[in-house]
Amino acid sequence: MRKMKTFWLVLLAVVVAAIFLLPLVWMLSTSFKNDFEALAGQMNFIPSKPTAENYIKGLTGELMNVPITRWIANSVSVGMIGTGIVMLIDSMAAYALARLTDLPFRKTLLSLFIASLMIPGVLTFLPMYMEFNALGLINTYAALILPYSAGAFGVFLLYQFFASFPKEIEEAARMDGANKWQIYARILLPSAVSIMVTLGIFTFMGIYNDFVWPLYATTSPEMRTITAGIAMMAQGSYTQAYGKLMAMTTIATLPVMLIFIFGQRSFVRAITQSGVK
Repeated sequence: MRKMKTFWLVLLAVVVAAIFLLPLVWMLSTSFKNDFEALAGQMNFIPSKPTAENYIKGLTGELMNVPITRWIANSVSVGMIGTGIVMLIDSMAAYALARLTDLPFRKTLLSLFIASLMIPGVLTFLPMYMEFNALGLINTYAALILPYSAGAFGVFLLYQFFASFPKEIEEAARMDGANKWQIYARILLPSAVSIMVTLGIFTFMGIYNDFVWPLYATTSPEMRTITAGIAMMAQGSYTQAYGKLMAMTTIATLPVMLIFIFGQRSFVRAITQSGVK
């Protein structure tokens, strides 16, 4: 009886996994098809005449006069810089809210941070665009990076860890002559490495996959991120060029997949972490 139950559970898991993987398999398969076969509408996962032409044209810039590597470089650069800024600012804000008991309106500030999580980000796009446009920052890297420079989610996540950090360790450090900055940089941050890595993964993936704001903030093809660039391809002369679009989408997913593969151990460790060393 138990074996039959296990069998059906495994079978259900395989079916669910297949449903989720099917679009990815179709994307990869279509990327190796020519335009005629991709438009034929047949659900054949093995191309009759596989071709790498779609990848070659995308990587050399033949499709949009801009190599897709430029868009990926923009996305990765913006993601890495934005992630670094978020991790720095959010960790300092969380430390102040969790450990500096003499900070005025500490509980009120924390409540405001949590309340801001309920505000849809898309509501801020118009006022943010008007502000950046007035400052002359549209179509610059500053316009792509600054909106991601801080986030309430990271503050709340790190606050939970810093607030539960043993006070005895902090008091011992103070007796040894450590000031607030030294406690933050030399004790709390090293203890929160797993959570910081998790925050970094979430932040980078959010910035890399963002679509709407880069579309607002950029006007030239050279400044596009990968998501905005592929969207412009789909709206332009490649509306039905499914092979080329899927090839570009396949390339675009590689950085995020690599980050998740190499960072999943830290992600799981942060989720299961219940104490500090």
